[in-house]
Amino acid sequence: MAGMRRWLLMALLAWPLAAQEAVGYEIRFPNAAHHEAEIRATFSGVHRRVLEVLMSRSSPGRYALHEFAKNVSNFRAADAQGHALDVSRPSPYQWNVSGHHKGTIVVEYTLFGDRADGTYAAIDSTHAHLNPPATFAWAHGFERAPVALRVLVPGGSGWTVATELAQRADGAWTAPNMDRLMDAPLEISRHAEIDWQVGGAHFRLALHHQGTGEEAAAAARICEAIAIEEEGVFGAFPSYDGGRYTFLVDLLPYVDGDGMEHRDSTSITGPTSLRAFDTDAAGALSHEFFHSWNVKRIRPRSLEPFDYERANMSGELWFAEGFTNYYGILTLKRAGLESLDGFLRAQTGAVSGVLTAPGRLVSSPVEMSRQAPFVDAATAIDAANTVNNFISYYTYGQALALGIDLEIRARFPGKSLDDWMRRMWREHPDADKPYTLEDLERTLAVATGSREFASGIFRRHIYGKEPMDYAALLAPAGLLLEPRGGHNPVWIGARSASWSENGMTLNEFTLRGSPLYDAGLDRGDRIVEWDGHPAQSQSDLDAILEPHKPGDKLRVRAHTRAGEKEVDLVLAAPPGSRIVPYESAGRPLTPEMAAFRQAWLSSKAIHPLPRLLRYCPVCGRAQPFEIDTCPDDGAAMRIAPAKPGE
Repeated sequence: MAGMRRWLLMALLAWPLAAQEAVGYEIRFPNAAHHEAEIRATFSGVHRRVLEVLMSRSSPGRYALHEFAKNVSNFRAADAQGHALDVSRPSPYQWNVSGHHKGTIVVEYTLFGDRADGTYAAIDSTHAHLNPPATFAWAHGFERAPVALRVLVPGGSGWTVATELAQRADGAWTAPNMDRLMDAPLEISRHAEIDWQVGGAHFRLALHHQGTGEEAAAAARICEAIAIEEEGVFGAFPSYDGGRYTFLVDLLPYVDGDGMEHRDSTSITGPTSLRAFDTDAAGALSHEFFHSWNVKRIRPRSLEPFDYERANMSGELWFAEGFTNYYGILTLKRAGLESLDGFLRAQTGAVSGVLTAPGRLVSSPVEMSRQAPFVDAATAIDAANTVNNFISYYTYGQALALGIDLEIRARFPGKSLDDWMRRMWREHPDADKPYTLEDLERTLAVATGSREFASGIFRRHIYGKEPMDYAALLAPAGLLLEPRGGHNPVWIGARSASWSENGMTLNEFTLRGSPLYDAGLDRGDRIVEWDGHPAQSQSDLDAILEPHKPGDKLRVRAHTRAGEKEVDLVLAAPPGSRIVPYESAGRPLTPEMAAFRQAWLSSKAIHPLPRLLRYCPVCGRAQPFEIDTCPDDGAAMRIAPAKPGE
């Protein structure tokens, strides 16, 4: 314990004892090459005989349990003089510290982490990317205590710290309470930092990458364009607690793809190159930055206060996550960072996904939202029938946002979904004024001036399971909802299958209402004959199906758990739809339709958007940003800030 006593003497000088509760952390990285950090937590002003120390099981932005304690080892505790205290472990994620501590308890532990994303911790010789709930142990009774954190970087590493936490003059990073610490990820590395201002708002991009300075500058301008465009929806930026918003971005081959919102920052990670920032990271960044309003400030009451020990269930995720999904891609289109075709592909995925999913007949968007603890990166080893019972609240909410936006625009000229979002922010400007489902309906009525309209939307489409009439809603914008089609004229409903000389084996549960499902075939069944013909590959099956049309019947022989059986398979038309512009479908686009589309998809920016272009690496010619392939030589275009005069 001699080393611990020496540290305690230093800690006592740095963290003066007081009767008031306070928490001080220190993190260092002596074994970073093997993904370990050493952490000390000093709890001052302990008034309890037993201090209950925990690792979180949940994390802001996540809705399922994640057992972070599994990555903690070598847990020990001492008093202010370095005398060991008793430690017991009543649960897998809690340690009880007892003994004569005289008001100060210091715990130490080793943290392992090798997953760089928005949920976990990653430590290696190039960086530490830390999500605080996965990193820092905390104690009951100290949730409201002020926090100070010291980061000791490896000597000669050149690492610096990027975080939304405020820094004191002595170098410590501070938070007013545990919630703010847990909502402030850290990137500790040799990263690039680019700062800018929009009006009175300050922004920073902390970018850990392997690209060029020019690519980093272009990424910063994309961040700026997204921020400005989304400000236009609400009319102003939030007041960031530390006076600045930070984009924490890791684009490296050894990190995991993810995006996670935080109060005054966002974490974006991906195993991609900075050159592909516009295609691989911008969409996630647009989604997460919109969260700085919707969910971090416009916050459901069901998520307040956030519970770090249990799963957080909310019936409002169709709005908090799904509407954010809609605005994420809408922002890119409005800012000129996405083409009309790209925007419509994204909306097609949501609309077609909802209209064809069997789960739409099972649960409403509210009920789907409440299933988040089972699906939000939750782990289980038993099979679940989500394919037939569940639609992601991201997808469901995105489709709802599209339909409601279009219906408001058609029924209430001059108004849109933007008005509802602004009303929500006006009435629920921060987490201390959280909202309920009833508040959502009431503010929609206020935004549109029609209580009847709001009541109908919620009764039919949000509490109910009725789909919106997307074909009619898209028409005023000169958009057509048409069957998806494809090279196969018929569909059997196989989601995934493997082939061998013994036939086709179904690898996944079949979709309710599909030909295979209605024939009583499911996962694990192996089909060996189709109308007496064997099929050993997908091309064999395509040849068998090619002359048939929807409604035709095939006699199939299959090996099932109940033995061999023959059943009739009634072929169906391929499900799904796609959204296409009238002009692409050979229909006339009227001036009224063009004006409707322009009002919907044009920029809403209050401040000037930065100028962005793409450049061909072969011929060097500049093209508008939505052009991703050079029309002259077919080369993939590269992003860069516009050069002077362009």
